[in-house]
Amino acid sequence: MKSHFSKVLCGTALALGCTTALAEQITVTDIAGREVTLEVPVERMILGEGRQIYLLGALQPEDPFAGVVGWREDFSQADPDNYARYAARFPELEELPTFGGFKDGTFDVEQAASLTPDVVLMNLEAKEATEDAAYDEKLAELGIAIVYVDFREDPLRHTIPSMRLLGQLLGEEEDAAAFIEFSETQMERVTQVIEAEVEAGERPSVFVDRAGGYSEDCCMSFGPGNFGEYVELAGGENIAKDIIPTTFGTLNPEQILAANPEHVVVTGGSGDAYVPGGAWVGVGPGADLDAAHTKLEALTERTAMTGIDAIETGNFHAIWHQFYNNPYYFVAVQRLAKWFHPELFTDLDPEATMIELHERFLPVEYEPGYWVSLNEE
Repeated sequence: MKSHFSKVLCGTALALGCTTALAEQITVTDIAGREVTLEVPVERMILGEGRQIYLLGALQPEDPFAGVVGWREDFSQADPDNYARYAARFPELEELPTFGGFKDGTFDVEQAASLTPDVVLMNLEAKEATEDAAYDEKLAELGIAIVYVDFREDPLRHTIPSMRLLGQLLGEEEDAAAFIEFSETQMERVTQVIEAEVEAGERPSVFVDRAGGYSEDCCMSFGPGNFGEYVELAGGENIAKDIIPTTFGTLNPEQILAANPEHVVVTGGSGDAYVPGGAWVGVGPGADLDAAHTKLEALTERTAMTGIDAIETGNFHAIWHQFYNNPYYFVAVQRLAKWFHPELFTDLDPEATMIELHERFLPVEYEPGYWVSLNEE
């Protein structure tokens, strides 16, 4: 369904004899399983999370903000390194109206309506809060569709359908198909080897320290989903998979010590927006890896790490936290596999994969800094 604003433009164009780029009405099934009927290509979109630009950027790298009329203000806080790079190339993003979140109840329906969007792109995790606050009903009354995508709650299952769905909405089906083919090919470079070469007893135990150093508490981690699943695909054994029942949760120091993990993987990034000057490990594009190495080493001194095998062997690593929340997860799986089974992946180069990803699909140039290890190769 097009907004009133868009319909007026279309009517004006027809009055002038312009018959190109006419919209087509289609019905899509979003990641929540909802059927949504709307006209494509979508011309005006609100992003329910700023980091959805990771998806749009891969589909329309020359102008990822084309048609974006507003977005949630989280990209600059959660990923300031990439925000700065996007802002340098696309300064118009700094003028976009920003919104609060659906989950915290700060989304402003009237503000959204004033921007006459055709669609609000929402993350699946916000669905319950959206319905509890009746945002869906209020937007529907205004002729504004909600479409749900997901690249965090269940990225392995939902990222590719989300990319395909956005390709439909934007009229970028071919670009979506190219990205999906690249993603699947890069994943198979790991999964085919693990399936053929790694027996159950050969999987090293792994603790994923989610956002290690963001607080003094220890330790947030992942259950069977997200980075927990990345570990399993990369040939590791996630120590939290039978302790944390959902995607996100917490382990206490005693549980970590009892598991005695052979590898520790800390997820990190620039955390000044949340914990200024904190102990988080600042990996990401253009990161100072010497500083990140120092911070990573400091995290080995926590009580939960006392005497574990990962400390003794130096198999203590840090990787960019946002791999948990974007469509580039296959790069993280490659990097993990090379840490866990270096003898099986001598020809695999995750950095080369990241470079190719940027060169073929992304709006910004690659800069190294996405991972560091105390056991440098």
